[in-house]
Amino acid sequence: MSGGGTGGHIYPAIAIAQGLEQAYPNASFLFIGAKGKMEMEKVPQAGYAIKGLWISGLSRKISFDLLIFPFKLIWSLWQSLFILMRFRPDLVIGTGGYASAPLLKMAQWLGFPTLIQEQNSYAGITNKLLAGNVDKVCVASDGMDKFFPKHKIIITGNPVRTDILNVDSKKAEAIRFFGFSSDKEVLLILGGSLGARTLNEAMISNL
Repeated sequence: MSGGGTGGHIYPAIAIAQGLEQAYPNASFLFIGAKGKMEMEKVPQAGYAIKGLWISGLSRKISFDLLIFPFKLIWSLWQSLFILMRFRPDLVIGTGGYASAPLLKMAQWLGFPTLIQEQNSYAGITNKLLAGNVDKVCVASDGMDKFFPKHKIIITGNPVRTDILNVDSKKAEAIRFFGFSSDKEVLLILGGSLGARTLNEAMISNL
């Protein structure tokens, strides 16, 4: 499993692993992320092993990071080669983010079955680059054939983690934690990735 950089890539990967674990209790899972990114903390908290690649996003301006990016990419491909040959997966799944690019590309070259999952209605760069050679593309919405080969697409919806599904028992605890009143309605607003702060500020200014 590989996906990271933001929660929008990490948590769907965790949810997929949880679903597969329920269906195949004897399965083994290994996550691949980017060193220093939030997946290196969140994935172990969910109970899964993870290895980090020396990889980062491609800088859009002239900088030291841009100059060393080719070396990072080559090294991450080599790391992915050794990880794949040692772990010998039955399936390699990418949920987006730059950590999944070298792993899935190397898996494709080695002939391992590959699948990507796209959470958004506008596909991310990594998934668009990988789509041509993966076996299947799982998407959350209609009309994704403008980004991916139509014959590879399966509309699955977005995977949801079990701790979110089992939320009813946590409501009273949450009300106490936040100091809310139990006789009032509670509104939860969710926003993902780098847009969350903008949503929070917009709601505060308009309440």
